Amino acid sequence: MFYSRVKKTSNPERTARKLLALKDALAAQVPSKCDDKVLLATWNIREFDSLAYGDRSLECLYYIAEILSHFDLIAVQEVREDINALDDVVNILGKSNWDYIVSDVTEGKPGNRERMAFVYNKKSVSFNRVAGEIVIPPKRVKTAAGDKVYEPANQLYRTPYMCGFRVGWSYLLLSTVHIIYGKDTANNPDRVEEIETVAEFLAKRSRERQDYDRNNLVLLGDFNIFSHGDVTMEAIERAGFEVPEELQHVPPTNVGKKPRHYDQIAFKSKPKRFETTGQAGVFDFFNVVYTNDDEAIYAQAMGPAYLKTSKGKIRDAKAKTSYYRTYWRTHQMSDHLPMWIQLKTNFAKDYLNDIVAESTTP
Repeated sequence: MFYSRVKKTSNPERTARKLLALKDALAAQVPSKCDDKVLLATWNIREFDSLAYGDRSLECLYYIAEILSHFDLIAVQEVREDINALDDVVNILGKSNWDYIVSDVTEGKPGNRERMAFVYNKKSVSFNRVAGEIVIPPKRVKTAAGDKVYEPANQLYRTPYMCGFRVGWSYLLLSTVHIIYGKDTANNPDRVEEIETVAEFLAKRSRERQDYDRNNLVLLGDFNIFSHGDVTMEAIERAGFEVPEELQHVPPTNVGKKPRHYDQIAFKSKPKRFETTGQAGVFDFFNVVYTNDDEAIYAQAMGPAYLKTSKGKIRDAKAKTSYYRTYWRTHQMSDHLPMWIQLKTNFAKDYLNDIVAESTTP
């Protein structure tokens, strides 16, 4: 991390104090980095960065970078057309040790002109030179006349992005998604269809493609799943993906009144060269930065919108607090919390024990 630009934030002392507090909170909740393990995370960073809401402050970019720095490989959703904010964050992290891979913009109104990205620490993770957006192949159907033709398949509203990485002894093929939200119901059929489509696509490839043999498939991102018992969650599991036990008991990842398990990390792993450590979690940064008690100190930064609505209505104290908590600060940080899991990456003993077992088997 490069902290020299902290002095250029609107309040360097506050930023420095908050960064120190973030370090302490992350150290208390997230395992320290080590050579034989890797920390994988997923984080939907709200409208990162949208012209409709203006640039994020340098202060909040430092907080985002500090959080990312405690992981090794992070899938980021809701990256927008302008990637300056993403680039700024990686510059703060330090491009000598950090890099990112980003998809093209998904066109069309449902796609929201979003990108998907992977941010990774080059000391512990290497890009495996495989990257691409998932395109669902056409379906072969029989016409009334008995002819077999191909019909275009429905694509996901936001194109999933897939990249290959090597972490220690393991190969990971990650596919990050931002599934449609649609109607505010737990088992929205459109959401179920999108999840089934991408999960089954990846599962089918893993069965048929030789170049998938050594890869552990990881399906992660914002699924907009309400809870683990929903049909939407079952759609992932039916395709053979598994959410590790330690991730099934973490807090919700949404920032809001109703608890939602929107974000998930699911695996379709190989028998060897893959193992979780039992360590996983969700990090609530609003306990440290832009806290409920911080509203007053950001009143000036929030500007006229904090005082009046777009229609000129004067906000009372309750409306000001609602604006700060549910709108302004979530466009500085996010309305999603990062989810993480720790993976084992050193299988030297397993490999050597296999050699011994093979040599001693009659």
